[in-house]
Amino acid sequence: MSDNIRAHRGISPNLGKKVYIDRTATVIGNVTLGDDVSVWPGAVIRGDMHKIIIGNQSNIQDNAVLHITHASDFNPNGWPLIIGDNVIVGHGAILHGCTIGNRVLVGNGAIVNDGAIIDGEVIIGAGTVVPPGGRLKSGNTYVGNPCRLLRPISEKERAFFIYSSTNYVALKNRYIKDREQSD
Repeated sequence: MSDNIRAHRGISPNLGKKVYIDRTATVIGNVTLGDDVSVWPGAVIRGDMHKIIIGNQSNIQDNAVLHITHASDFNPNGWPLIIGDNVIVGHGAILHGCTIGNRVLVGNGAIVNDGAIIDGEVIIGAGTVVPPGGRLKSGNTYVGNPCRLLRPISEKERAFFIYSSTNYVALKNRYIKDREQSD
C-alpha cells in the first residue's frame, strides 16, 4: 500500500478490479471500492470508524470528502456510507454517513448528511444540502439549502447517468495507462 492508500487499526481498503486512485487522493481503513471506480485528486475517503462501500463504475471527483458516522450512545449503530453503482460524486461534494442508490448525480459542492437516503436515479443539484435523515425519491431532481424537489428527471438525464459513469471509466483507464508507462 502507498501512503495515500492505508490501513487504519489493521483494516485496509479493499479495491476492486481496475480501480484508479490519484496519488493526491486519500483512502483510509474500512473502505471497499468496486470495479472500475475512480478517485480523483484531493478526494478523501475515510473509513476509520465505520465502513464505506462504493459500487462499480462510480467516480469520486476532485476534493470530495466521504466519511461515516460512528456508533455511540446517540446513534447505537452509527451510519456507514454506502454508494451504489454508476454514481457521479461531483467536485467538492461532502457525503457523510448516508446511503446513495444506483445511478445518482451528486452535484459539485453538494452536502448529504447523516442518515439520509437517496434512492436510485436522482440528481442532487450543485450546492444542495440534504439534511440529516432526509429521503430523496427516485426519478427526481433536488436543489437548494435545505433541499427541495425541483422536478422529475428527463429521459435524457436518465441516460446521462450511464453515459457519465462510462465516460469516467474510459478516462481513468487512460490515467492508469499513462501511470503504467511513466513508472
